[in-house]
Amino acid sequence: MNVFCFGLGYSALHFLSLQESVAASGTVREAEKAKALAADGIEAFVFDGRRADAALAPRLAAAEALLVSIAPGAEDPVLSRFAGAILAARRLKAIVYLSTIGVYGDHGGAWIDETAGTAPGSERGRARVTAERQWRALGQSMGVPVHVLRLAGIYGPGRNMLVKLREGDARRIVKPGQVFNRIHVEDIAQAVALALARPGEGGVWNVADEEPAPPQEVVAFAAGLLGLPVPPEEPYETADMSAMARSFYGDNKRVSIAGIKKGLGFAPKYPTYREGLRALAAAGEGRA
Repeated sequence: MNVFCFGLGYSALHFLSLQESVAASGTVREAEKAKALAADGIEAFVFDGRRADAALAPRLAAAEALLVSIAPGAEDPVLSRFAGAILAARRLKAIVYLSTIGVYGDHGGAWIDETAGTAPGSERGRARVTAERQWRALGQSMGVPVHVLRLAGIYGPGRNMLVKLREGDARRIVKPGQVFNRIHVEDIAQAVALALARPGEGGVWNVADEEPAPPQEVVAFAAGLLGLPVPPEEPYETADMSAMARSFYGDNKRVSIAGIKKGLGFAPKYPTYREGLRALAAAGEGRA
């Protein structure tokens, strides 16, 4: 399959690294990253949200699938710049849009699935809801299935609590009753592959682990794997946090993945943070 990736970032590159039958190209924000990816055999074109390398046009026109991971701002930069070119891409058979479970907003810790209403409490969440709707409408107008994958908090190699502990950046901020879902980047790659392979209509799918957990418990578990002291608890009310970090604690929900397990056959390799962190620790993550 010929896949064009709008945003060759952490999740997209991990997906590509696990594929054997995918010819891929895509966009990055800086020329230096394009050169680095070229050395790894990935053709990348610069798109900074407004200006785009003219050489990407034929690659987009030849795409059989799109993987979109660029976040929207006041508008979706991909749709703003490339909607016409995507409409003209006659070989296109599927679109996967990476969104976030943040679109649901706060549900007071209750279990929710894809039928839950979207009521994000932030501008970035509302922008995601709008972008989801626009991408699905574009696909419908083309007769191309669009799969919206709503991702939980992403972790994986180089980006995990083990690394934060070793670097001294891990904090155990406690807000009673607060839980978060997480998702290992390898399981995101599985979900993307399943969505691209699914014939027929697209859909909206939650992509998360199966044990939403208090963040302080995850930090303590990771510390135990490394034999490091457990950081002290900090009450949420008095913790020194950025506005963005604090905003994440405004949403409290438990996200079900029953839909994607039934609809796409998703079977998480890391169903809880324990399996994921154990595997990362065994691979040397967080070691001095």
